[in-house]
Amino acid sequence: MSDAASIRALGIDAGSTTMKMVGVDAEGALVWHALEEMDPRIEAQAERLLDVVRADGCPDSLPLIATGYGRRLITRADRKVTEITCHARGVHRELGHGGTLIDIGGQDSKVIVVSEEGKVVNFSMNDKCAAGTGRFLEVVSGRLRMPMDAFADTALAADGEVGISSTCTVFAESEMISLLAHGAPVERIVRGLHRSLVQRVSALARGAGLRPPVMLSGGVARSRAIRTLLAETLRQEIVLPRHPQLMGAYGAALLALGA
Repeated sequence: MSDAASIRALGIDAGSTTMKMVGVDAEGALVWHALEEMDPRIEAQAERLLDVVRADGCPDSLPLIATGYGRRLITRADRKVTEITCHARGVHRELGHGGTLIDIGGQDSKVIVVSEEGKVVNFSMNDKCAAGTGRFLEVVSGRLRMPMDAFADTALAADGEVGISSTCTVFAESEMISLLAHGAPVERIVRGLHRSLVQRVSALARGAGLRPPVMLSGGVARSRAIRTLLAETLRQEIVLPRHPQLMGAYGAALLALGA
């Protein structure tokens, strides 16, 4: 029997760069998921993913909650819930404790202080600038013609770092080009770029009221360099769920289930 046959509720996270769908069983366990690059036709993409999960054996007419940037376009959803609520719910269920959740997404960064009961105590959000987001890393790694995995490895292997002072992605890219032209080692620049993002996110976390442990969600959580430098900067252990990119959709599915 397919895992999809045991699904009793669904969650969709229509994020800025990816769409995630999660199915949970009657106990709230994550039993099915899909993750795709975001299509400009958000509603059509959501419908197609619903067709995929049904083809895998998922029962019809299950409760569905949508979250993320494009949640209002998911017309089949029973409710639309903010990312703050859904990420907190998903991570608390996954890890079993509260703390400070840092979600570094493609276009924004969120810091959510979660109580031991899984409630949102406070949050802070950067959605006005790409600096401090996954987009920042994509832009500068693309300019250096370096895949993201190699980008993180290069940062960790560097024997030092060059400070990046610009607080804007466009200006940081220009600063990086200038540093290269003056002979600064690429690996030190790469580490400095990672440090720049981590410093912005850390300031956001401290502003929200840092409560250990520090948990990560979002696609950027997969970067070893970001995890390492964040732990170093905040002087905290970093706790990672099994599927950091799915936590918003997972929380949405749990809310749909009523778990």
